[in-house]
Amino acid sequence: MGKILVIAEKPSVGRDIARVLGCRGKRQGALEGEHYIVSWAVGHLVTLCDPEDYTPQWKKWRMDVLPMMPKELKLKAISKTKDQLKVLKELMAEKEVTSLICATDSGREGELIFRYIYQILGCKKPVQRLWISSMTDQAIGEGFARLKDSKEYDNLYFSAQCRAEADWLVGMNASRAYSLQYNALLSIGRVQTPTLAMIVARQKEIDAFDSRDYWEVVADFGAYRGTWFLGDVSETKIFEQEKAAEIAAKVKGQEGVITKVEVEEMKKAPPLLYDLTELQRDCNTRYGFSAQKTLTLAQNLYEKWKMITYPRTDSRYLSEDMKGKVQKTLQKLSAIPAYEKWGKYICDLPAIPFSKRIIDNGKVTDHHAIIPTDGRLSVEKLPPEEQKVFHLIALRFLAVFLPPYEYDVTKVTTEVDGETFYSRGMVVRHLGWNILYYGMEETKKKKKKEEEKLPPLAEGERYVVSGAKVEKKKTTPPKPYTEAALLSAMENAGRFVEEEDLKEQLKDSGLGTPATRAAIIERLLKVGYVVRKGKALIPTQKGMQLIQVVPEELKSPQTTGRWEKGLSSIAKGKLEREKFMASIGRFVYFLVEQAKGADQTVVFEAERGKKQKGSLGTCPLCKENGVFENSKAFFCGGWRRGCKFSIWKDALSPNGKEIDRAMAKKLLKDGRVDGVPLTLPQTGETGVGTVLLKADRSGALEVMNFQRDTK
Repeated sequence: MGKILVIAEKPSVGRDIARVLGCRGKRQGALEGEHYIVSWAVGHLVTLCDPEDYTPQWKKWRMDVLPMMPKELKLKAISKTKDQLKVLKELMAEKEVTSLICATDSGREGELIFRYIYQILGCKKPVQRLWISSMTDQAIGEGFARLKDSKEYDNLYFSAQCRAEADWLVGMNASRAYSLQYNALLSIGRVQTPTLAMIVARQKEIDAFDSRDYWEVVADFGAYRGTWFLGDVSETKIFEQEKAAEIAAKVKGQEGVITKVEVEEMKKAPPLLYDLTELQRDCNTRYGFSAQKTLTLAQNLYEKWKMITYPRTDSRYLSEDMKGKVQKTLQKLSAIPAYEKWGKYICDLPAIPFSKRIIDNGKVTDHHAIIPTDGRLSVEKLPPEEQKVFHLIALRFLAVFLPPYEYDVTKVTTEVDGETFYSRGMVVRHLGWNILYYGMEETKKKKKKEEEKLPPLAEGERYVVSGAKVEKKKTTPPKPYTEAALLSAMENAGRFVEEEDLKEQLKDSGLGTPATRAAIIERLLKVGYVVRKGKALIPTQKGMQLIQVVPEELKSPQTTGRWEKGLSSIAKGKLEREKFMASIGRFVYFLVEQAKGADQTVVFEAERGKKQKGSLGTCPLCKENGVFENSKAFFCGGWRRGCKFSIWKDALSPNGKEIDRAMAKKLLKDGRVDGVPLTLPQTGETGVGTVLLKADRSGALEVMNFQRDTK
């Protein structure tokens, strides 16, 4: 009897699947059972070829060979994971293996990872697709009970393939064209450049802002206070101090009459469940976590701890068939002290209050909203940061089933000797879902600001102004983007677009996807276009200059929004990939021509000066140039002439190590560094090892002679 080869995206996921399938026999890079062999990728094992892989003419950076437009973009193995690709090749070739199951992450990128492996290895065996949103044993088992033919996901693959190829064509050609034109290493991308443009535009608004002094007059009526306004209650600014002082003197000691009292009964429904972008925003606002950090922590909660559902989702709703699971999850949360009170309250209701804000099949995409799983919720075992993220997800899950937050807003207008004053107060009638958040620091600050109370007041009542104060203030510029604000801007890129039909289309897409936005922000930081100052993202001179020189079509969200919409249409089978790629090809030709005629009066001084500082050593690959440092790597000074040597600073990040200058110098001098503290990514074990430059002298690294800590 034949066996089925299951390929997961990561070793940890592969081991979980193997346990559920009863695969306990160990093999090289795989686990085997009676009916299944489970193996894995290590993220991407295959990538698109580099330009020089097509023709030697494309090795050197030259304007006369641009644009580079291969008839067909080819694949190649990633050198550092070749061993695992070899394992998969041998497993696919085994006669005993009759078919495969794609068990990579259930999304566009996961589909691409498997298809590229399948394609480069030339496998022809039939494939089924495992599509799950939770890593609990029960969810895995249910997923294997409802496998689908891989062909049902062809359009998703075509979308992923077009995304990768569009990024290659635009990124490779535009980056080379503008780097050559300005004699500086410039990174350009179809999503990262318009994202940078938004940050730069905000900074220009801040820089151009002319702060002005103004004054407000606040009258004390004894029982309450009011702020002077003219015409509209928002018009409280007085730009002449003398005039403000005159108003204060005029009303002091005078009798005022209440001319208007409005009481509005307000109801605020619970927020929707989390998608990834909303979770990243909330974690950035409350805890200062970067978007990438939140994604990493959420991925740990999904893969390692099995405590939340699939995090890389853009949906904030659940499907009708999940009602049973939701009930089980509520019962699980009810057993945890932090959530016991409200979990039991919801469970004890005559019926769980499912509404259209929670259950909506039409608004569930490839995955539903992020919620806790109905498996074992070992909150007490979570590291502190994972615990914070889980806490927010659990609170949001409980909140959607609770009553609205109800409060009264009272607005009062008082007239004193021809001058008008505005007062506003708020009284909470029912905390509803908001009771879950009252103990949290961010919420406390917000509520303290909101909850100003007014005494019972009625029209016609008279109060004497016991005092009038003139308060000096300043107009404030727009705030720089935080990651939370930038994620919102990327998600809602349609508001930056004037074209009405495209604005409507962009409601469904935006810049990037929930799964890629964190990586885009990190990329802008790594290439030196943006820096962090506290929570704020500030563009560097280099970033601002880049936006100055690239054409509007490259920095406009409108262009990228159209692409994201096109990719979504491909995934839905509504657009042919050939048509999409033809439009990308035309755009690449346009970009290269624009670069050739770009304004050369702009000089990227910061970048050029950075590279001309002292070399760390001689490039071991070309042996002609020095090696220099930028924000993300140690690279050969002969990169324009085609030398590809680079030691990436994050090359050992899976081992908990960042490559610094001292380590890079040692590697260039001796080819190795001994006694480096490292962590094994598979097991988390710590120890020391030797880091070597690989024999191909490309700058790739390998770890040898690892010795585990014995303590």
